[in-house]
Amino acid sequence: MIRYTIHLTKEEVDVLQGIINKGSHTTQTFRAAYILLNCDEGKYSQKVTNEQLAQVLRIGMRTIDRVKKRFIEEGLDSVLDRKPTTRVYDRKVDGDLEANIVSLCCSAPPKGYAKWTLRLLADKLVELEYVDKISHVTVGNVLKKTNLSLGK
Repeated sequence: MIRYTIHLTKEEVDVLQGIINKGSHTTQTFRAAYILLNCDEGKYSQKVTNEQLAQVLRIGMRTIDRVKKRFIEEGLDSVLDRKPTTRVYDRKVDGDLEANIVSLCCSAPPKGYAKWTLRLLADKLVELEYVDKISHVTVGNVLKKTNLSLGK
C-alpha cells in the first residue's frame, strides 16, 4: 500500500485555514481542508493520525487516502473542487416522442378515467411501443416544456 505524505506550504495552510474559518463552501471542500490540515507533516502542522481523523470527522479511512492521493497527484485546487462528471446521459425524448406525448395528452383518456395522469401517459407510451420505458417524471417534464398541463 502506498503511503502519501502531505507537506503543505505556508500559502496552502493559509488557504485551507481561510476555507475553514470563513466563507461558504461545499461539504466536500470543508472535509478536504480538514483532512489536509490534519494530515500535514510539514513545519506548520500538528499531525493527527488517520484513525483519529476518521473518528472525529466520521469518515472512512479510504476517503482520507483518496484525498491525500489526489492532493499529491493533482494539487490543492483539484482536491478542493468537485470533479465534473464524465457520465453521458442518453436523451430518451426526441422530437417524435415529444409529439406523441403531446398528441396522446390531447386525446381522450382511457375508459374508466376522467383525465390523463402522468403515470397513465407513461404506461400508454410503453404499451404503444413508442419507447421501451419512460418515467412519469420525464413525461411531466416534456409537458412542462411544451406548456401543456393535465386538466385542472
